[in-house]
Amino acid sequence: MQRALSRFPSCVGRPSGPPRRRTGDSVAVHGVRDADVWVGHPGGVAYPDKVLGDDEEVVRHLHPHWLTVFWPIVLFLLLVGAASFGAALVPAGDQQGLWRLVIVAVAVVLALVLVAVPLLRWRTTHYVITTHRLLYRTGILSRHGRDIGLSRITDVSYRQTLWDRIINSGTLSIETAGEGGPTVFSAIPDSDGVQQLLTQLVEEDADRRAQESAAYLGEHTRGGEHPTEQF
Repeated sequence: MQRALSRFPSCVGRPSGPPRRRTGDSVAVHGVRDADVWVGHPGGVAYPDKVLGDDEEVVRHLHPHWLTVFWPIVLFLLLVGAASFGAALVPAGDQQGLWRLVIVAVAVVLALVLVAVPLLRWRTTHYVITTHRLLYRTGILSRHGRDIGLSRITDVSYRQTLWDRIINSGTLSIETAGEGGPTVFSAIPDSDGVQQLLTQLVEEDADRRAQESAAYLGEHTRGGEHPTEQF
């Protein structure tokens, strides 16, 4: 199911007071599911605070849907059971300890490749929505990232299968000015809520830019100077 970009009432407050809010705080978003969104980064890691601008706030911080790590966890339990069962089947003798060690070593290697890597990939994939942009970061050893400014976003839509609706996940598509095709993010939790939130933030950003432009023109008009005359 896909919904095109639609208008919602502006509801994300602009920064007031201190110019920057730490990610340990929450931002209230009215009219959107999960009204009080906790945006603190697990473990107190500085990201994404260290990449924020002075007047930029984190509105929502997401990882891929938790179901992406469900099967690696199930596989880990199966590996533990299989290794225990295999070690118990090793017959008594001089080589019993060696064969049990081999079984444990094989299980550890498989767990690292099939369990630890997917968990780390999930943990190091970030979707951060701020008052100015959408940040995407992923990668365990080598990192890949992209920033999409709200002013460049022209359309936001999401798609859900029946299974996605059951687990509250979906695929998010973002159209941007000057791009040949949409940017697609899969396994986004609460994809419909994220689509509505991005829509609101895009409208907030457009209103803010229009007000700044009007204020700039107004200052020069009151001063009797045309903005182009200063060049």
